[in-house]
Amino acid sequence: MTQPPGPPTPLDAAQVIHQARLTLDIEAEAILGMKSRIGDGFVRAVQRILVLPGRVVVMGMGKSGHVGRKIAATLASTGTPALFVHPGEASHGDLGMVTAQDLVMAISNSGESAELNLILPVLKRQGVPLIAITGGLESTLARHADEVLDSGVEKEACPLNLAPTASSTAQLVMGDALAVALLELRGFKAEDFARSHPGGALGRRLLTHVADVMRSGADIPAIGPATPLAEMMREMSAKGGLAAIVDEAQRVLGVFTDGDLRRLVEKGADLRAVRAEDVMHRQPRRIRPDALAVEAVELMEQHRITAVLVVDAAGTLVGVVHIGDLMRAKVI
Repeated sequence: MTQPPGPPTPLDAAQVIHQARLTLDIEAEAILGMKSRIGDGFVRAVQRILVLPGRVVVMGMGKSGHVGRKIAATLASTGTPALFVHPGEASHGDLGMVTAQDLVMAISNSGESAELNLILPVLKRQGVPLIAITGGLESTLARHADEVLDSGVEKEACPLNLAPTASSTAQLVMGDALAVALLELRGFKAEDFARSHPGGALGRRLLTHVADVMRSGADIPAIGPATPLAEMMREMSAKGGLAAIVDEAQRVLGVFTDGDLRRLVEKGADLRAVRAEDVMHRQPRRIRPDALAVEAVELMEQHRITAVLVVDAAGTLVGVVHIGDLMRAKVI
């Protein structure tokens, strides 16, 4: 009969912390050791990718494959078309995804991955350029490669010096270095990044314009300057806590808000005789419909307001944007 497990052995906290810090030291040293190896070969690799008419096809087995997937994703999201192809699947049909317009980036710490090396002669016959990220500078992969990026490390962070740890980190960093160099050379901007991340917070902030979230048409609380206060309050209640005062051409003359109404009441003003033009603010904050929605957020925060009038180039009222509209659009 199996005995139930006993109480867990108490952890040696100092040893755990020591081992974690040692891992960080080893991996940091491995990365810093690569700096002196970034040279002409790296420049040539960047140049090949920069003028590439097709895609960067990243390949790698095991942990190098996991790293390769991330490198391909980073390249693709920063302006360099890329995808990952598993070497094992490539030899069973997926190699058809690689065209003569593409470039293969093969990742292997030893450079002797059997699945990867099996397809190298085929790539060579097809005339597909090959960049190797490897620590095996005399390996089969390195001999086949047009450019070799040295990701070798002195030792792994694994105490047994077996599990890919420092070596996989070095591969990942080399891929990031390539992606960032290419990003800079392409003039890739935050707006470009946002276009490939439309579902993320950055994408919403950089791709959403005021026109996308503003209230327009019959939902705009617009009134004339002679409108009595009672009618103005009804318009405000129905359409969101403020009223835009406009002339006959719909050009903005002023604005009146819930806060203004409270201040009038506190002063004891005779509300029956008040008209919109008597109490409106004559220089309201405005924004263009083609402005980014995040600019409306900044305007509201700067002036401590909760809504902004939207006007076109002629000063004509075309909408209003409330802080609630921006929150629902997840701009904030």
